Amino acid sequence: MPEGKIIKALSGFYYVLDNEKVIQCRGRGVFRKNKITPLVGDYVVYQADNDREGYLMEIKERTNELVRPPIANVDQAILVFSAKEPDFSTSLLDRFLVIVESNNIEPIICISKLDLLTEEEKADLEKKARDYEIIGYQVVRTSAKTDAGMKDILPLLKGMTSVVAGQSGVGKSSMLNALNTNLQLKTSMISSHLGRGKHTTRHVELIEVADGLVADTPGFSALELDSLEADQLGDCFPEMVKRSSECKFRGCLHLNEPKCAVKAAVEGGEIPDYRYEHYLQFLQEIKDRKPRY
Repeated sequence: MPEGKIIKALSGFYYVLDNEKVIQCRGRGVFRKNKITPLVGDYVVYQADNDREGYLMEIKERTNELVRPPIANVDQAILVFSAKEPDFSTSLLDRFLVIVESNNIEPIICISKLDLLTEEEKADLEKKARDYEIIGYQVVRTSAKTDAGMKDILPLLKGMTSVVAGQSGVGKSSMLNALNTNLQLKTSMISSHLGRGKHTTRHVELIEVADGLVADTPGFSALELDSLEADQLGDCFPEMVKRSSECKFRGCLHLNEPKCAVKAAVEGGEIPDYRYEHYLQFLQEIKDRKPRY
């Protein structure tokens, strides 16, 4: 049977890319019975009587998957956060990073709308960007309006399946339009009343950009840490992983334990205070989570 990759899911149909052709498929009833939902990015086996319509027969094993946005087999996540409108949020960025790290997906931080900042605001944002680069993250500074930084993104996409994610209104679609002028993805202005963008992308779809596949995903402003346990959270902070072996106690949660190398690094200014504060917030959130049965 032929095989391909789901590049779009819409209204109960799954569009499977097989070499140069795209087959519109429906899922088999057995998927619904077994509570299996095909995802964009899935490698599948399908059956088709013609070149246009068919049925999904099998979903291959996934290397990873995200719940929001719903996508599988992602190589990297480009996390787009605007410098302004909406304002840059380290708390939301760290939440995204934790989700991405917990799924073993390589994150790339993209700061958009730099053209909206004053020189003083740029200096403050640059300090935060440097914090993340010191941790080991790749940070790309961009402006779709001026094309700044766009040439730095192109080589990162080649041959990769990338998810572009971030809060609504940060400029994800604008960035992709700038990278591929044939896309003409819908964009929207920020609501001055709500302080956030309207949802402009209604479904997940893999599109070809710079010889790679990129998912433009619906914007969202909240992520639940429902797949992580307390003892796993520290593994999603690279600067903590680097130092945890020096903690006195194995399985140290970096709270009140004596001789904690992570807390020492925070007190010594080696780990930004806000990163540690976010870690504590996330840890409490996980602890307060109702148990699942």
